Amino acid sequence: MANILIVSGHTNLDDSVANKEILYRLKELLPDLEFDLLSELYPDYKIDVEKEQEKLKKADIIVLQYPIFWYSMPSLLEKWMEEVFQHGFSHGTTGDKLKGKKLIISFTTGAPEEAYTKEGRMAYTIEDFLNPIKATCKQCQMVYYGAVKTYGVSYQIRQEKSKEIKEKALKHAKELAEMLKEIKNDQ
Repeated sequence: MANILIVSGHTNLDDSVANKEILYRLKELLPDLEFDLLSELYPDYKIDVEKEQEKLKKADIIVLQYPIFWYSMPSLLEKWMEEVFQHGFSHGTTGDKLKGKKLIISFTTGAPEEAYTKEGRMAYTIEDFLNPIKATCKQCQMVYYGAVKTYGVSYQIRQEKSKEIKEKALKHAKELAEMLKEIKNDQ
């Protein structure tokens, strides 16, 4: 049985509709997952590096769940990676603790999908913004397993479109759960 760790990198999960709903639905769909809610564990951004490294060592599959903030991960998730993915732990001549672990990124965007094209408002595809994560996987000898993404669930529309956002989040959670089941069955 694969050990799966879901790392939620939203900086204020209580104020989220989409990411909070995705996590809630995942807990319903796959109750045996381990959840690492960084905003609850580290609201002060003081990461317990050893504790987080132990969680990663036990995991076979790691899912990073977050909203895209300014074309990247939220600051809390960035800080978590900066501190936890240390030379000698995750990379370097003796850093092999993440070797072979599968990484899935699961994220939401405020902008609609059509904004993420060369001709669109962002002027880049969503895949262009994922290159740093793919490079991290390569550096840490992890297996990048892909991304589950949901577009157009902006913070600004959460009041008037809450029902629609929750429906998108449920679809997202189901897609991620199916991906996780497939990986577990392959092991």
